[in-house]
Amino acid sequence: MGLSYQIHHEDTGMDAKAPDRVIPVRCAPKKAPCPSCGKLGRRKRTHERDVRTIAYKEIAILRITYGEYESRCECCKSFRTHPEDVLPKAKYDNKVRDAVLAGILEDQLNVEAVRRRMERDFLLDLSTGFVYDCLHDAARQLDLAEHRQEVLERFSGILCIDELHLGKFTLLLATDPIGDFPVAFALVSANDKDHMERFLRNLQRHGLKLKVAITDGSPLYPTLLAELWPKAEHQLCVFHVMQDLNKLILDAVRRLRTKLSRQGSKGRRRKRGRPSKAQKRHRAKQGQSLKEKAKFVFKHRHLIVKRRENLGEQEKKHLQTMLEYLPALRSLRKFADKLHALFAPEQSEHQAWCRWRALQGSAEFKAIPELTKALESLEAKKFTKMIAFLRGPARHRRRIRTNNHVERCNRKLRYCEKVRYKWRRRRTLVRYIVLALDRWWQDAFSAPPPQKRSSRRRAKKPQPAATRQTKPQ
Repeated sequence: MGLSYQIHHEDTGMDAKAPDRVIPVRCAPKKAPCPSCGKLGRRKRTHERDVRTIAYKEIAILRITYGEYESRCECCKSFRTHPEDVLPKAKYDNKVRDAVLAGILEDQLNVEAVRRRMERDFLLDLSTGFVYDCLHDAARQLDLAEHRQEVLERFSGILCIDELHLGKFTLLLATDPIGDFPVAFALVSANDKDHMERFLRNLQRHGLKLKVAITDGSPLYPTLLAELWPKAEHQLCVFHVMQDLNKLILDAVRRLRTKLSRQGSKGRRRKRGRPSKAQKRHRAKQGQSLKEKAKFVFKHRHLIVKRRENLGEQEKKHLQTMLEYLPALRSLRKFADKLHALFAPEQSEHQAWCRWRALQGSAEFKAIPELTKALESLEAKKFTKMIAFLRGPARHRRRIRTNNHVERCNRKLRYCEKVRYKWRRRRTLVRYIVLALDRWWQDAFSAPPPQKRSSRRRAKKPQPAATRQTKPQ
């Protein structure tokens, strides 16, 4: 007979208790194939063993009856059978392993939280080593070569690239925003040119045909992209550039608001103590003071750079009040509207250049020092890369202006990494990233790949004989 249930509970750290449910499982046919060569062997004897499975608020076991077989080949002298959902010599079936992986990868729990959940819901006292073994076994079973081939077949030609700092390591990540799947990643020790060149060169060596690369303003990318993919467009992320420009606009708002607040400090000082009712009525007739107006402007300063189509009804009223309190903000709001139109996705490249020249030649904007810095940062060479989305291959379907796709993935990994603050070793980080990206690949590759249009023209179908028209003789 196999191990008793009491001994099994002593091994797993649980109290010796009778199971609530016993599920018999038999996998002991008279003949079974050899696990190495597949040659049939004859059964010598049968054994039993208990394996824990999942049952809500119950102690459920699988009582497995398996056979021991005499081998007729040279692979081994004897072998034993096991069910498909139970690994050899395992104390838990694959349902337990799947629940552990789902808690870590899908529910984004750490190891201790997964252990507490399994003990609370399924009365399973799992060890920390077992949880890590589940991750290790799942990562070892992945076929990354198959993923790489699938990525090459489904790649749209547009690549978003970004880096993420995870403790003392740096994660280099590339994604496809059109296909919505990760392309490749690398965990390196430093964020420098050598590691980035090795990462991008591996993508080129594997056969990735790049048409547009979307990056932030880091100096690591321009030279490498021009060397590895000379014909590819380099698209600067519009979001990152707009973020820097909006910061300069808000600096001007802060300067004007401080000036307005200082003007409110002039004049006769108020008397100490609480104002009388007559003084309150007098102040109410005068309206808000300059300090109160400056405070209102500072509280709603974000409305100066917010897109007009995203403003609510109350925000529109607040914006109008700000412009009445401080008329100098009208030029800043006008400049923000010009910037939003400058990177509109529905315009043509010629129209974008015309708007850029009109913006650079405006005397109204050059009179404000913060806007002068913004115009100087928006030089012609930089603007050429920013409007590369107008020349991209997906211009008739979807124009990608930012690398927000890879940024969202990095933020999600950052959140998961914060939960697992103890996972600082390289192999644990790589293991989790591979498994997390594998789930993403499975969701993205579940649909059939899009059919690529042929560049050749289709031959015209021959006209039916009944409708053919012949010239009169």
